[in-house]
Order: sequence, then C-alpha cells, then structure tokens
Amino acid sequence: MDPDFLNAFTQPSTLDRFLTEEAIAKGEKRKLIKPTSRNSPKLEELKLFLTEWINRTLKEEHIVVKSLEEDLYDGLVLHHLLENLGSLKLDVDKIALTEKKQRQKLSVIMEAVAKCLQLEESQLKWSVESILAKDLLSTLHLLVAMAKHFEPNLALPPNVQVETITIETTSRGLKTSNAVEYITENKENIEAQSKDDAFDELFSCAPDKLDAVKKALLQFVNQHVGKLGLNVKDIESQFSDGVILLLLIGQLEGFFLNLRNFFLTPASTVEMLHNVNLALDLLAEGGLLNFPVNSE
Repeated sequence: MDPDFLNAFTQPSTLDRFLTEEAIAKGEKRKLIKPTSRNSPKLEELKLFLTEWINRTLKEEHIVVKSLEEDLYDGLVLHHLLENLGSLKLDVDKIALTEKKQRQKLSVIMEAVAKCLQLEESQLKWSVESILAKDLLSTLHLLVAMAKHFEPNLALPPNVQVETITIETTSRGLKTSNAVEYITENKENIEAQSKDDAFDELFSCAPDKLDAVKKALLQFVNQHVGKLGLNVKDIESQFSDGVILLLLIGQLEGFFLNLRNFFLTPASTVEMLHNVNLALDLLAEGGLLNFPVNSE
C-alpha cells in the first residue's frame, strides 16, 4: 500500500471507510479533501458563506440548510436553488426518497446546470455520483459555479484552496497522488492590477490628510451609533468583528437587526466572519457595494 495514503488520513474511521471494496471500486479514481485541510479557516468561511447564501435565496420557501454535505446530496435543495436562480421548471419530482429516484433526479439537475453554465462534460468538477456520495469537494465546486453564474456580483471568499489526495485502486493495490486545488479564484494578481480607488490614492498621494479623514469618519460613525450608547475610538480594531458595522448599517437604513441573525459578542473568527459577511450582504443588497470585498 502506498505510504502516502496512510499518512494522509489521521482518523481511523476515514481510513476504514476507504479501505473497503465498496468505497472505491477497482479502476475507480476518487479525489478527496485531506483531513488536514478540512478545518482550514478559509474553507470554513466558504462553507458558511455558501450555506448562508442558499438559506437567504430559499428563505421564502422555508428551506434551511445546515450541512452542505448532508442536505444537498438528495437533490431537493439543488432543485429549489436552480429553479429559484434560473427561473427554470424541472420535469422531476421535488422529493426523491429512494437512491434510484435521487440518482435520476440529480441527473436531470446536473444536465440543467451544465446547460445553463454552458459547460462540456469534461469541464465539470462534479458528477451525479459524487454529489450523491456527499463529496464535499464536488459539492463546493458545483455551488461556486452556480453562484458565479447566477449572481456574478456575489462576493465569494477568494483564494480558497485545499490539499487533495486522489486514490485509485489497481491490481497492485492503492495508488495515490497529492495536489493543491483552488475552489475559488486566486484574485491576488487581479486585485494588484486593478485601478486605485479614492482611498488608495489617499494612502499613496496624500498620507498627510489621512488622519483628518479618519477623524471625520469617526465623527460620522459616533453620530449614529452613539444613539445606541456606543462610542468608537479606533476604526481598525472596533470594526474587525462586524458588530459596529452591522449596527451602523441598521441605524443608517432605519431597520432593526434581529439579534438571532448575528453574534453581538463574537467569540471566534468564524463568528466574526459571519458578522462581516452579513454586513457585506446587506450593503450589496442595498446597492452600496458593487465590487468584491475580502471579509477576512
């Protein structure tokens, strides 16, 4: 057995799963996210972003997704999502209870997705079988492709990459290969080439005026959040968890944010990113944000 295979999996349950003949048939290849990459902050951010995007899109249909792997494999959520985003009517039952029906349903959905995205089969990074098998990598690729096509202005977290291992069964045993794969675009080069905006010019051409601008912004912020008994002294540190930004948006737009929708006292990076992503979504929905912003 290839030693890389054993080194790649640290959890016994994962190892046992892929050592069975049923998991990987002879001659079959399976690409997986390494366990060491599954808990990366960027991947968690993307999963949270996509989960919230789906729930926001399907809110009126009272559909709530909690797990991308567990809630999308049977095709129900994907069916609703495709009909909602693409204004399509698919000739397939909404609910498929058996594996045979789920496979048939996913076949119709995958065919519709490929047609909408104008992709050839060789360009697809997912399949009916991989989605049905609750494969996270395939599910993420599918959702990112749908989001970019149907909502091109959606500020997907950039530069999300994972370490993968491809496993193949041969007559001599298991053969593996390792790689790094991007799930969302690497925008570092694109952003470096983009034109400077007003604040970029301020930083580079008029740094002496920066303090005056920061002072004016602080006065503006405190004028509004002061009504809530808050006082901002440092823009960089006090805006980092998204709480002040959310409350400021609520004050400026004249609405109340339900405390169940965000973390008033975030205790982790994931909770902070949730707040910032929610704020960015509100700005985008209000037509105030027409360019991607890295929430991190």
